[in-house]
Amino acid sequence: MSGEVLVLALVVGAANWAFRYLPIRFGLGSGGGAGGGDGVLARFLAAVGPAAIATLFVASSLPFVQAGAVAAPLAGTAGVVAVWVWRRSVVLATLAGAVAYAAGFALAG
Repeated sequence: MSGEVLVLALVVGAANWAFRYLPIRFGLGSGGGAGGGDGVLARFLAAVGPAAIATLFVASSLPFVQAGAVAAPLAGTAGVVAVWVWRRSVVLATLAGAVAYAAGFALAG
């Protein structure tokens, strides 16, 4: 692994940790406390999670789309969405997406 990749992983990990820990530490989440409730900061923090998920999804799918190998990401995405709609369980949807992704990857060759 190159040094740049390691530094990037550490920076991304630190930012991820900060986004999760600091709002809880300073009572800035929607659960009350200083700055909680319906304020601008609470709405911003509520939007960070979905925005981060969408960004990661696009960043992880882009290499497959550019290479023309979309079977595995499409199968994984379909598995996540189908199980989420059916059971409303993040755990089951994640597992179904991983299994569908693996199956799509195996079938694509």
